[in-house]
Amino acid sequence: MIKVITYGTFDLLHQGHINILKRARALGDYLIVGVTTENFDITRGKINVSQSLMERMEAVRRTGLADEVIPEEYEGQKIDDIIRNNVSVFAVGSDWDGHFDYLNEYCKVIYLPRTEGISSSQLRDSNAIKVGVVGGDPTVYKLIEQAKKVNGLEISGLYSDEADIVLKADKAYKTFDALLAENDAVYVAVRPENRFEYISRALNSGKHVISESPISMDGKQAESLYRLAEEKKLILFDSIKTAYGLPFQRLVLLIKSGIIGEIKNIDVTCTSLEVKEWLKVTKYYSSFTGWGAVALLPVFKILGIDYESISFLTLNSDEFKDIYTKATLKYKDAVATVNVGVGVKSEGDLRISGTDGYIYVPAPWWKSGYFEVRFEDLAKNKRYFYENEGDGLRMELVRFVRSISDNANNYYLSDDISIAICKVMKQYKEAAI
Repeated sequence: MIKVITYGTFDLLHQGHINILKRARALGDYLIVGVTTENFDITRGKINVSQSLMERMEAVRRTGLADEVIPEEYEGQKIDDIIRNNVSVFAVGSDWDGHFDYLNEYCKVIYLPRTEGISSSQLRDSNAIKVGVVGGDPTVYKLIEQAKKVNGLEISGLYSDEADIVLKADKAYKTFDALLAENDAVYVAVRPENRFEYISRALNSGKHVISESPISMDGKQAESLYRLAEEKKLILFDSIKTAYGLPFQRLVLLIKSGIIGEIKNIDVTCTSLEVKEWLKVTKYYSSFTGWGAVALLPVFKILGIDYESISFLTLNSDEFKDIYTKATLKYKDAVATVNVGVGVKSEGDLRISGTDGYIYVPAPWWKSGYFEVRFEDLAKNKRYFYENEGDGLRMELVRFVRSISDNANNYYLSDDISIAICKVMKQYKEAAI
């Protein structure tokens, strides 16, 4: 029996995929099809897949061309699969010409001609979601660059009502209404106290919204925004990039598994020395409104939102209000300390202490693709490494597009956590008076 094996993502299965499968099938008596998992795609930098692994595997099965469909989960698996299944032929599309020549040591490698004029990327782009950006926050330029790498999404242009902000964009809208008229969704990056107004206007105009965090400076306002989005059957996304990155997701799951026991303390620090640049462009930010949402993310994801009390210690400078803030949250059986600063520099790390051990994430923890689980017995210590493409921003945009297409809730950053962050912002404002 001649066994043939081929691999692919097979997202939005189309005629081009079917033609490849038919050609591979014709090379032997038994066809094995490997479908790449989402996590493996992420490590390869391919994070714009529209369908789940199960959907893609089932689509391949329904063609009737595969005798066996398996997931591809890790680098080097092709060699394992070829040896274990006694495969005679490895087949793949000609766009990979030469890339898999190393497999000739284990079987015959054949590059198959691909169907011209059709691809999953083209199918996704044909229904691309047009997004207009409002605001001149420096983060919008990172957004524009990362959006270019996400199929199914197009940044159309920018609008800002801030007179001192010069937009660096190919297209600048003259009014917010003009932006709303030409787009399916809005990215809100205005000053924190104005976000509620812009999000409300966008939702009432039937537009999906992704907004810098916090989405409001008041918890009740945030609740009303999510109710409005639900009533309008629209997606409202809170944009904390770290929440969407694979390293942070794995960190939270590991903690939830009980690897370090019961969590008793979280120490998190976010600081930046970019105060001079921030003063030029974003005068309205304080250290807590700028960093607070990011710093609160691991606290609320791990300990929950039902804290018993919160206290703030804020330092001001001659040129900048709130150069540094320390917030302490007391839970029934745990405590968390949040340190944020703009113009004050400290080690931006994250430490999570449990009854059996602790986890250390080095600076800058919100971008890090590496963390350590440490125990009293040093021999048990373990290091974890993950890809973090685009510091979570690219994956956030992918999730936003998918939530719109599937009309699904934001699993990575729940409404409850988003609202809780806004409630803390109000408590911070009241404490600062």
